[in-house]
Amino acid sequence: MKNNFLWGGAVAANQCEGGYLEGGKGLSIMDVMTAGSKEKKRVITDGINYEYYYPNHDGNKFFYQYKEDIKLFAEMGFKAFRTSIAWTRIFPNGDELEPNEEGLKFYESVFKECRKYGIEPVVTLSHYEMPLHLVKAYGSWRNRKLVNFFENYCHAVFHRFKDLVKYWITFNEINAIEFMPYMPGGLIFEEGENRKQTIYQAVHHQLLASAKAVKLAHKINPDMKVGGMALFGLNYPMTCHPEDVLKAEKKNNHFLAITDVQVRGYYPNTLIAHLKDEKIKLETKAEDEQTLKEGKVDFLSFSYYMTLVEGVEREGENIAKGNMVAGFANPYLEANEWGWQIDPIGLRTSLNYLYNRYQIPLFIVENGLGAADTLEECNIVNDDYRIDYMRDHIREMKNAVEDDGVDLLGYTAWGCIDLVSAGTGEMKKRYGLIYVDKDDEGNGSYARYKKKSFHWYKKVIESNGEDLQ
Repeated sequence: MKNNFLWGGAVAANQCEGGYLEGGKGLSIMDVMTAGSKEKKRVITDGINYEYYYPNHDGNKFFYQYKEDIKLFAEMGFKAFRTSIAWTRIFPNGDELEPNEEGLKFYESVFKECRKYGIEPVVTLSHYEMPLHLVKAYGSWRNRKLVNFFENYCHAVFHRFKDLVKYWITFNEINAIEFMPYMPGGLIFEEGENRKQTIYQAVHHQLLASAKAVKLAHKINPDMKVGGMALFGLNYPMTCHPEDVLKAEKKNNHFLAITDVQVRGYYPNTLIAHLKDEKIKLETKAEDEQTLKEGKVDFLSFSYYMTLVEGVEREGENIAKGNMVAGFANPYLEANEWGWQIDPIGLRTSLNYLYNRYQIPLFIVENGLGAADTLEECNIVNDDYRIDYMRDHIREMKNAVEDDGVDLLGYTAWGCIDLVSAGTGEMKKRYGLIYVDKDDEGNGSYARYKKKSFHWYKKVIESNGEDLQ
């Protein structure tokens, strides 16, 4: 791997920070999501209802313990730390004219702490934590006014952190809005509403906001790099039957259609055809085409957890569910206890697919294994299964870079410290290399303990990926 490769870890503010009303912060869409589990979906409540438990209110208390956590990241050797800014810490309602100084000071302190240890902050502007007020008062991203609100937010953070943050990401997993409209887009539908029309109108506004963010960042500091972020993992054809191959390729194109706009600066033919088939007519303005063209992203980041299988529907085939999406199960792969299939070679093929499609630098900003870890005597966590998962994926990542010529900026393991699961709201589903003493009901000391994987990943980074044993 190149000498400046960005090894590190990743979290999201809403899943780890806690302090949900500290420092003038407003309510976000995740602050009204209850705890859930593998068997029970999270509930979205109308405001805070104290009959429920909201795990994001405390997260893992990174808000209070960030200096301790960043010191641990530095001990692991992190070159990069991907986190997000909670929009509601900067603009509590989202539509204010002036930012909240306390929120700006908090993130300034976080980023300076990273810089103290030589860690590059990689900052997502919107990672499933938009202000709840924008949903209630404006209908979320279905309303074009949010483009201006987002641009105002970007203006505040780009100016304040222009000398602290080089790498920015606009919207986390922007293409996930079709599968789970609430977290990526804050969308709550009215009875009888055309859901697909609303989703794609919201996406159009997010794409405009992303493009404006790119232009603004380059204007404020030309050295800043702004990336898109997609949920991705290849869809394999179930068989070599031409119909299965065609269906898998259509699924891959559909997955990446929104990303195509961010990278290429225009709507691809596949998406135009899809909108026409669905009788969706977007409300646009004359200047939108130029805005998208001028706001192309500098790099593409993505999350990779699994691949899926697509084909002509056949009776009796098993279904595999994963990170917001589902497809046919692959009989050649094992799965974790949440049903996510494990496919290290799929990371290599996905990297090649994306790089051949776009020819811009890529960045793996989420990859990791959710598992029910056990804290043993002497506060030890023997998570060899996580080491095996990471070793196999990093090896295939290296193959894509060194043998296939993929231009890759870095790899940030999700989530480098235990945090609240976005999908289920659990703490039990742990991804971290650092154990946090908190259970699914919020009980625990919140103490931090190094897992076996912590020491293994430290060795990987020290050797720049050469020592994977």
